[in-house]
Amino acid sequence: MHQGRHFLQIPGPSPVPERVLRAMDMPVIDHRSAEFGKLGRAVLEGSQTIFQTAGPVVIFPSSGTGAWEAAIVNTLSPGDKVLMVETGHFATLWRQMAGRFAIEVDFVPGDWRRGADPALIEAKLTEDKARAIKAVMVVHNETSTGATSRIADIRAAIDRTAHPALLMVDTISSLGSVDYRHDEWKVDVSVSCSQKGFMLPPGLGFNAISEKARAAAKTNKMPRSYFDWEEMLKPNANGFFPYTPATNLLYGLREAIAMLLEEGLDNVFARHQRLAAATRAAVSHWGLEILCQEPSEFSPVLTAVLMPPGHDADQFRKIVLENYNMSLGSGLSKVAGKVFRIGHLGECNALTLLGALTGVEMGLSVAGVPHRSGGVDAAMKLLEQRPQGNASPHLKVVGT
Repeated sequence: MHQGRHFLQIPGPSPVPERVLRAMDMPVIDHRSAEFGKLGRAVLEGSQTIFQTAGPVVIFPSSGTGAWEAAIVNTLSPGDKVLMVETGHFATLWRQMAGRFAIEVDFVPGDWRRGADPALIEAKLTEDKARAIKAVMVVHNETSTGATSRIADIRAAIDRTAHPALLMVDTISSLGSVDYRHDEWKVDVSVSCSQKGFMLPPGLGFNAISEKARAAAKTNKMPRSYFDWEEMLKPNANGFFPYTPATNLLYGLREAIAMLLEEGLDNVFARHQRLAAATRAAVSHWGLEILCQEPSEFSPVLTAVLMPPGHDADQFRKIVLENYNMSLGSGLSKVAGKVFRIGHLGECNALTLLGALTGVEMGLSVAGVPHRSGGVDAAMKLLEQRPQGNASPHLKVVGT
């Protein structure tokens, strides 16, 4: 029997803070009442602040997969062509979903060790003289690999071609943890969910939408009902929803947004960068290899670590769980058994991270994985340095 708290160090669902748990511990109220309308308006406006948008944010009672589907069915028609890049497992799943809706996907192969290449996207759009591509769909933070895509650079690449394609971005594991600017980067649909940077249980899906995306939704031919933006936006204007909302998750969302804004988004982003750098310092000291090969694309949310040849990542994860009551993320599809993932997102601080890294280092010893001891010390040295504020004058609080 394990004693003490369980270390949930997977890259989502992330641990739910006590404040959020207590906020959800409320009686269900009438979702047609004035009291609920105040709650609804608070979370809708607060979500705008987190997405950094003045435009509408739609909140569905769904998983992130539901939010993916909403992005597709509201903007595209059967037979439309889209451009996607194989950055990892979740980009592949989004591609498969698009295919089920009879969308033609130009899926650019990737090696799962870096984000989407803006130059490649620019070249593809330049070649599209007929403007057949209706959308560019990119995963911001690929949770399976620990690589981020440079959305601002991708937006600039699209602009250089003057291509009219929509830009759709999966922010499922980045929103609330990684600097993300829906309006400034002219993203048309940002997709997210509740159980990562929002520090909530699974159950809420988000679409932040531009006016261009909303215009596309008025002319596309894809059938939809549950995920229809316009049906949501009508009652949303007064804080209500067209069908029964996930009331208690919305209580938690209101508290989670308050926590993020109390810390300050710039400070939240800087904290994640610092914890990620400390994790990479430990991994490098151990002599293990980080899956992501492009330093400018290292994820602030998680670090995916390659196991040495002859060692199984899943067996290592099992040893860590059984000996130290800590869950690490598994490798998915192409990298199954080859990598383990250390999550450092949401409610995570220096002490939590050092505890997790200690568990990994002890696990490497017990599992007989070749490594150099002292990785925790390397992380500690970095974390002992005084945090530097991540001054970002771009940040504007909107919708509050």
